[in-house]
Amino acid sequence: MTDIHPQQPLETQPRYAQHGHYPRATTVDDFRRHLAAVHARIEAACKRVGRNPGGVRLLPVSKTVDEARIRLSYAAGCHMLGENKVQEAHRKWDAMRDLADLRWSVIGHLQTNKAKLVAQFASEFQALDSSHVAEALDRRLQAEGRSLDVFVQVNTSNEAAKSGLPPEAVGDFLRTLSAYSALHVRGLMTLALFSAEGDRVRRCFTTLRTLRDRLRNDAPSGIALDELSMGMSGDFEIAIEEGATVVRVGQAIYGARATPDSDYWPADGQAVPNG
Repeated sequence: MTDIHPQQPLETQPRYAQHGHYPRATTVDDFRRHLAAVHARIEAACKRVGRNPGGVRLLPVSKTVDEARIRLSYAAGCHMLGENKVQEAHRKWDAMRDLADLRWSVIGHLQTNKAKLVAQFASEFQALDSSHVAEALDRRLQAEGRSLDVFVQVNTSNEAAKSGLPPEAVGDFLRTLSAYSALHVRGLMTLALFSAEGDRVRRCFTTLRTLRDRLRNDAPSGIALDELSMGMSGDFEIAIEEGATVVRVGQAIYGARATPDSDYWPADGQAVPNG
């Protein structure tokens, strides 16, 4: 995929104000319509910067969604899902093992004592930001005879409440990951600032892409930095314009959550949602 670096600021603005208005999907047809609308937004964002939409993977985020509606979304084509909380994800995986090709991506912060659960079921982990977690995951994966695709999380907004490594620490951290053979590093992930100001949001995504471009040529053997996971329901178009290859979208597919965004992420990102 060709990397696109916009030559001038685009007019895209975050769509956070729409979050409370996303309709709830309750049928397979609802999910198909919502997925089609999200894919149309992806295609429009790609067209603006000359990218191929095939270079952007949509990761539906099913956090707080009950099993019945997840099964409907699966029937509509959602065969890999993102979850923030490990225990919630593990419970859903266990209840839906009959869906043999349904895969799970853990996209939220992980404590080392939950590494055993992730090693049992996850296909992907997008929030790796410490050697303690890397070691715990690798050890548990080795015991399970499994491997795991991982993304290194970067705190591009410099907010103390957010997880993720500061950009200047990522290079050294990547060099430590070669020791963990069960972890397959695929790229970097970030959560942008929650702000109605598009320029401030865009800077977070630009920071991640610039960091990836700088580190990619000197990455240790076996460490791939091809992927950029960035962008959620309200800001994924900006993320795509800045080079996202994975966008994590929940509310635009499943509908507005019962709790408002401010419960997850008040005033410029003091708490962290995903999707």
